[in-house]
Amino acid sequence: MRTRADRCPGVLRPWAADDGLLVRLRLVGGRLPAPSLARLLQVSAEFADGSVYLTKRANLQLRGLAGHAGALAPDAVAALESTGLLPSRSHELVRNILVSPQTGYAGGRADLRPVATGLDALLCVDPRLAGLPGRFLFVLDDGRGDLIDRRGDAGLVALSDTEAQLRVGDDWGAVIRLDDAAARLAELAVGFQNARGRRPDAPWHVRELDRPLQPALAADPRVPARSGPLPFGSVPGGTHVRMPDGVLTPDQARSLLEHAELVVTPWQGVFIPQAQEANR
Repeated sequence: MRTRADRCPGVLRPWAADDGLLVRLRLVGGRLPAPSLARLLQVSAEFADGSVYLTKRANLQLRGLAGHAGALAPDAVAALESTGLLPSRSHELVRNILVSPQTGYAGGRADLRPVATGLDALLCVDPRLAGLPGRFLFVLDDGRGDLIDRRGDAGLVALSDTEAQLRVGDDWGAVIRLDDAAARLAELAVGFQNARGRRPDAPWHVRELDRPLQPALAADPRVPARSGPLPFGSVPGGTHVRMPDGVLTPDQARSLLEHAELVVTPWQGVFIPQAQEANR
């Protein structure tokens, strides 16, 4: 039986690895402004091992940082905040929002970037959600099926440009309007936080609760089939660049920094958008 809280790393709660402290910076839907990446590489050169590491949740990590008593020095924390990738100290561990990387650029049934941005804002202003486990994951599939088989705690799959079906743990939930999606997902997180309690062995995931958060429903007939990971190379709306072993070195980053915005993907790659495509 689990007897401790999760230990997912953050800037204020680094992980002590063999090569030094490891910190994780959470990106909303993988979105990464090039100036933030440029600054992060500078921070890594000064405080870490010089590289940036991509995670399977489309987040970023730095490795090899020095610390004292398991914490980063204040100047290292300030440097990481200067990247713009740490908008909330109190809620840094709970901003786990995975989104179809091409959403809003090519394909899909809806642009889920506004949903992800709205959800992140709701998470960060609610003090009840600061205690969400760092492993709690939101998964938003824009109807192309690239994330439909990704296991999460709360999420949705777009059915059209105005509707989506909720995912609640391993079950399907209600069909909702997309303009209400951010609020509904935040409500699910609050419901989970209330249901899990405060015991040392409190669940980390919705599927671990004794009772379901909501009744399980059938999948809507419009739910798409699984499409699989985004291939590397030229793809609709841009280019998906593979980062071997998920490591982004300064040399590899040079060409990326020529673009205004990048999207880190959960397949150890970076999607470089080329042109905005109107959603269907």
